[in-house]
Amino acid sequence: MDLKPPDLPDIARRIADIREVIIANIVLLGQVPAPTFHESRKAAAFCERLNESQIDECTTDGYNNPIGIIRGSAPSKPPIFLVAHLDTFFDKEIIYNFTVGKTYIEGPGLLDNSVGVGVLASMPQILRFLDLRFESDIVLAGVIQSLGHGNLRGIRHLLKTWVTPIRGAISIEGVELGRLNYFSDGMIRCEIQCSVNPATGFTEKHQPNAILVLNEMINQIMELGVPQRPRSQIIIGKISGGITHGRMAHHASLGMEIHSDAMRVVKSLYQKIKDIVDGFNQEYDVNLKLKIISNLHAARLKFNHPLVKSAVEVMQQLKLKPVSEASESELSILLARGIPSVTLGITHGENKYEENARVKIQPMFKGIAQILGVMAAIDRGVCDG
Repeated sequence: MDLKPPDLPDIARRIADIREVIIANIVLLGQVPAPTFHESRKAAAFCERLNESQIDECTTDGYNNPIGIIRGSAPSKPPIFLVAHLDTFFDKEIIYNFTVGKTYIEGPGLLDNSVGVGVLASMPQILRFLDLRFESDIVLAGVIQSLGHGNLRGIRHLLKTWVTPIRGAISIEGVELGRLNYFSDGMIRCEIQCSVNPATGFTEKHQPNAILVLNEMINQIMELGVPQRPRSQIIIGKISGGITHGRMAHHASLGMEIHSDAMRVVKSLYQKIKDIVDGFNQEYDVNLKLKIISNLHAARLKFNHPLVKSAVEVMQQLKLKPVSEASESELSILLARGIPSVTLGITHGENKYEENARVKIQPMFKGIAQILGVMAAIDRGVCDG
C-alpha cells in the first residue's frame, strides 16, 4: 500500500478499529515503573510486547536500549528510526494504577512518555492491520536514561554505536497533538546547592538562611543581560530547601536551564552565573556548588527542508495546525548527528507531571496516522538529498 497524505483521514478512522491493542500496550507498559536509571523492567516488558506481536527482530544494544526491527522490502535502503524514551519522572514508590474510561486514560507518566512507548510497541500490529510495508527497515527504539540527570545517554549511545546510515527519524512524544519540532536550542541544565554550616559560631538568629541566599542569587541572575538576538533565556525552574517553618534553612537548591540559538551565548551566560556563585562564596559564610546536569548543542532543520514540509502537509491533511518550538529531547541528538528528524505528539492531555495525568483516546488515531504519513514520506525519499 502506497500511503499518501490524502489517504490519512481514512487511515485514522481505520486505526480506531484496533484501539484495544493500542490502549492495552499503553496501560501494560505504562504501569511498569521506569524512573531514570531504573528502566530495565520496562525495557524487558517492551521487548516482550514486540515479540508477542511477532516482530521480525527484537534485541537490546550494549546500553540496554530495547530495539525492534520491522524488515522492509529493500534491504539496501538505510533504516527509518522511530524513537520514544522509556523513563518517566516518577519513582518506584507511587502506585502505577491506570484507569481507562470511555474517552480517556488516566495515570502517572502517561504524557511523558507512556503513550509514546505504547504506540511504539503497537507499530508492528498497526502496520500489519493496515497492510502497510516500507522499503526501509523500521527501527523501533525505546531509549533509556533520557530525562534529567540521564542527559539523553540512551539515544547518545544508540546512535554512537549504530553502524549503518539512518535515513530519517521521528521522535514520538505523548503530547501535544499538533507539535512539530524540528530544531533544538543550545542548552545547559544546572543546579546550585547552597549549604550553611550550623557550627560556624553564628546564633540561630543571625545565621545565613540558605533559601534567602538563593533568593538573592536569583535576583542577580535575573539582572544579567540576556540577549534577544540570538534568542536566549534563563529559566528558573526549581527551588527547594528547609526543614520546618520556624527554623533557618541550612540547605537549599536551585535548578535552572540556559537556552539560546547560539551555544556561545549559553556558555557565556553560564560563566556569568558561575562568577556570581564564586562571589557569593567569598562574601557569605556559605558553601555554594554549581553543577552541570546536562547540556546540548543547538541543531536544526530549516523550515523548507523536505521532511519539515512533508510533515506540515501530513498534518494539514489531518486538519491539524502545526506548532513549532525548540525541543531538548532525543531530537537534538538525532539532528546533531546529521539525521533528518522531527518530533511529533500523539494526542491531547492534561496534568502532565501529576499522578492523575490524563490523555484523550480519540485524537490518538490522528496522531498515529500522522506518524505513518511522515514515515511514508521518508520512505519515498524526502530525506535522501
